[in-house]
Amino acid sequence: MYCIFGLIKTIKNNMKKLILLLGFTAGILLVSTSVTNAQQTYKNALGGRLGTANGITFKTFVDSDRALDFILNFQSKKDYSYFRFTGLYEIHNPINNAPGLRWYYGPGATIGNVRYKPLDQSDLLISIDGVLGLDYKFDGAPINLSLDWKPAIEVTPNTEFNAEGIGLSIRFTF
Repeated sequence: MYCIFGLIKTIKNNMKKLILLLGFTAGILLVSTSVTNAQQTYKNALGGRLGTANGITFKTFVDSDRALDFILNFQSKKDYSYFRFTGLYEIHNPINNAPGLRWYYGPGATIGNVRYKPLDQSDLLISIDGVLGLDYKFDGAPINLSLDWKPAIEVTPNTEFNAEGIGLSIRFTF
């Protein structure tokens, strides 16, 4: 029962971020007047992700508008450090009159390790993730940029909502 109350308290604390996300989503949907299959502009992309946690990202399209994005990242703070592997299933949609720019969303999951530095202890980290973002492929150059928000419900070691997953991915396409 404590976990549920803790989750509710965390969600209340992140309500401002959620409202901003809903506004961002509404804006994207208004700009995109029709939802048709996105024109795939690249097959694979490999690069870095900068943000709350830094790391390596690999995205591959399994269909013209469906992609798998794998993120290996790490984060270190004064009292703890994380090592995570995330897999996301992304659905890409075009934005009219903006060639190369698409918005995307989708579900995912994370497995990793959290280390508590003062105690010198480690725990398994598992979370259920989501993603909402923008993806841009430069015309004539093998460069892709993605800016997204990746919230997560952490299942272990503690049950809590984590809304801090904002990141910028810079990738080489091939």
